[in-house]
Amino acid sequence: MKRLLDCSASDFCRMNGKELKQSILAAEGRTIVAEVIGSVAPLYPAVTNAELAAAFGADLILLNMFDVFQPLVNGLDTKEPNQMVKRLKQLTGRPIGVNLEPVDPNAKQLESLASLPKGRMATEESLQEAKRLGFDFICLTGNPKTGVTNNEIIRAIETARDVFGECGLIIAGKMHAAGVAGETGGGIISEDVVLRFVQAGADVVLMPAPGTVPGVTPEKIASLVRAAHEHGALAMLTIGTSQEGADEDTIRQIALASKMAGADLYHIGDAGYHGIAIPENIMTYSIAIRGKRHTYIRMARSPLR
Repeated sequence: MKRLLDCSASDFCRMNGKELKQSILAAEGRTIVAEVIGSVAPLYPAVTNAELAAAFGADLILLNMFDVFQPLVNGLDTKEPNQMVKRLKQLTGRPIGVNLEPVDPNAKQLESLASLPKGRMATEESLQEAKRLGFDFICLTGNPKTGVTNNEIIRAIETARDVFGECGLIIAGKMHAAGVAGETGGGIISEDVVLRFVQAGADVVLMPAPGTVPGVTPEKIASLVRAAHEHGALAMLTIGTSQEGADEDTIRQIALASKMAGADLYHIGDAGYHGIAIPENIMTYSIAIRGKRHTYIRMARSPLR
């Protein structure tokens, strides 16, 4: 039977959050999430970065630095901004998600913070617009120097759940400090934060993969993944520290440590090159967690199937 993560050209990945979550759960720790930046020039101009990531084995595509009020994916052959997400689903055959950032104006700064456009911030207005654009899932997280805090993520989860109901999958958590003092290294996330995320309505708790952030050990992450699972949530372990541009052996080590920790989804960031992980590293990640058979099928399968 074809997995729900495989979308036909006719259905454009129409599935609700429960269906997508069930599909990921059924995959038993074999789901790759590739983050890409659509607003930059694609690595190769003949295709978008999203298409390239899908071709190298990604199951879900996560758009970063995407302004929901000014939709832009460079290389996409559509002149209708409101149809961009739909068209990207057609071309990739993958569920498409977007990062929105719960910026905390009262965050204790670790460094100078960036100013974000309203279309990238996690507000009720931007979440409504993301829903209208047709995104399959929302990721509430923080890029570097954005001032995103765990407390503000919790508030954004509650708002997102009100907006999407059961019609969207909500992922929440931080890959790194995001410029906030007191939420660095091993202090980025705790069992209490995991519980609060799930109680607020998160379907998936995001946390750094072992080896990506100082102090984030396999043992620590395994305990946090268990906590997420015990409360009915999935866990996505992330490479969000530019190690998506590391050598393939490093990717394999992170992949296997994440699998042993109990990851349900494996995220790889967008900074291998500017806007996308090194494509070979997406494939390496995939082969490490599910072997060549599943990886090559994932890479070769047409959305028309």
